[in-house]
Amino acid sequence: MLVRAITAPGLRRWCRGRRGAAAACFPLGRALLGVRGAEAAVFLQGLLTNDVTQLVAAGDAPPALYAHALNVQGRCLYDVILYRLHGSTAEEPHILLECDSSVLDSIQKHLKLYKIRRKVTIAPCPDLSLWAVIPGEQPGDASSLPKCADPALLLTPDPRAEVMGWRLIAKKGANLSEIIPGSQVGDVQDYHRHRYKQGIPEGVKDLPPGIALPLESNLAFMNGISFTKGCYIGQELTARTHHMGVIRKRLLPVSFPEPLPGAGIPEGAEILTESGKPAGRFRAGRGELGIALLRLAHLNEPLCIKLGGDRVKLRAATPEWWPKAAAK
Repeated sequence: MLVRAITAPGLRRWCRGRRGAAAACFPLGRALLGVRGAEAAVFLQGLLTNDVTQLVAAGDAPPALYAHALNVQGRCLYDVILYRLHGSTAEEPHILLECDSSVLDSIQKHLKLYKIRRKVTIAPCPDLSLWAVIPGEQPGDASSLPKCADPALLLTPDPRAEVMGWRLIAKKGANLSEIIPGSQVGDVQDYHRHRYKQGIPEGVKDLPPGIALPLESNLAFMNGISFTKGCYIGQELTARTHHMGVIRKRLLPVSFPEPLPGAGIPEGAEILTESGKPAGRFRAGRGELGIALLRLAHLNEPLCIKLGGDRVKLRAATPEWWPKAAAK
């Protein structure tokens, strides 16, 4: 069994100065798909937005990459995180692909459609479990960082943003307290609330297949795209948008200051300015927190959603982890 312990100076800095609780481990319902073989990285390279060849490069190869698979119109089909399980370039490339569990069958069909004669095997990994690990508010010395023990295959910083902590892959049934001593198993709903608060989209509700655009979905902010790699499906629109430098709408975290209606906010509900101008669409949320695609021009205006005869007020904000000038 491969064991890899990863620590990151950025995550260590983030932990510094926080006080109190242990790391929380959240069981995720996302699926894992193994892509293995001599041509695994080259095969994925033509299908995903990021430079997958980094995972098989010699030297200091990253343990994980974030990416999107796009359709030919340049819209998101699947959001994925890739994990390198092989230990060196001397080993056969072995990449795990994390995806929304509801699209596991369709992403397998998508991959096999383009596999042709590639020396690659593609298979689900039902014997593995995936966890999000959000650092607790411990004193921030190196000893407070998780240490990877024998039951874990991989423990690595989440490649999307420091605020998302770590990703942990382990055998099903593994004892989390052995992998991360002192950790606690948390309610996955708290994980979703955390990522909505940070404006991190994940899965088909936040990134509707065939609708969401990668740059409006902050893919570049989350280290999920390479603008220097070769061609991939959907590249043309994405590259043109990037080089034009004009992105008028973005996914943003939103919050509702007043109690919500009993049925909550419907996905796709239109968001309006106080004067009634269209400002964007609500995507999804948990409780008073959510994520919405909004026109940046209306970011600082009072916003609302009409539900029947009522107006539900909401606030939008730019996450602290974004680049400083991102919302301009």
